[in-house]
Amino acid sequence: RKGRVEREAALCARGSGRGQPSTGIVSLMSEPKINATATAHLVVKENDLASALQISDDPFPPVFVTARMVALTEVAAARVLQPQLWPGELSVGVTVDVVHRAPTPLGATVIATATLTGQEGKLFVFEVMASDDAGEVGRGAHKRAVVTTERIVVGAARRARSA
Repeated sequence: RKGRVEREAALCARGSGRGQPSTGIVSLMSEPKINATATAHLVVKENDLASALQISDDPFPPVFVTARMVALTEVAAARVLQPQLWPGELSVGVTVDVVHRAPTPLGATVIATATLTGQEGKLFVFEVMASDDAGEVGRGAHKRAVVTTERIVVGAARRARSA
């Protein structure tokens, strides 16, 4: 493992002159500052409700679904990293550990906030929180990696061929 990390670091240092080595491993234009924050907001619509899930016949209540809360916190975290990315790069979610504490009704506005708290190797670590007009809806931790868009597209195509 250590040898692989050293090779990846060397490739990042050589790169393509734009911070993008051919391996899909990237280096940012500049490091984001610890405690940098970004937000994302959403007005809860019918398709954002748990009751709109079309996965099964199981009954779910007409409240903001956890999956959409997670997606909103991911958008906020991605916005923290976006200014540091080179063209052709994006950040992708790697882990999410959240607690959804309170129901949010149809029509309410949910605001997600992501705060960069550190870095673990090549993963950026965030504290995320979602709230509505009545207070906190959920909170947790989220990690993101920066990769080339090409790496994601090629990886998805490879998985599609093997399916």
